[in-house]
Amino acid sequence: MQCGLCQREMENLTVHHLIPKQKDGAKGPRVDICSACHRQVHALFDNTRLAQELNTVEKLQEEPQMKKFLAWVKKQKAEKKIKVHRA
Repeated sequence: MQCGLCQREMENLTVHHLIPKQKDGAKGPRVDICSACHRQVHALFDNTRLAQELNTVEKLQEEPQMKKFLAWVKKQKAEKKIKVHRA
C-alpha cells in the first residue's frame, strides 16, 4: 500500500480525515497515509488550519513545512521508526 502523502510503500496505513472529524469532517474526504506522515500533520497543524486551508492532499503536500518533511521522509526505509517534531 502506498502512502497518499509521501508515496512510500508501507505495510500499514492510517486514515486521515482531510477535514478533521472535530470540524464536521467525519463523513468527508479521507486519504490513507503512513503513521509518520499522519503524526507529522497533526504535530504541525491545528484542526482549524487543516479544515480551512489544508483540506486536500495537494495543499498538504505543498505546504512548506510539510513539503520539507515529505522530501526527507521519502528517503527513509519503510520499517524505520520516524520521530516527528513540532514546528
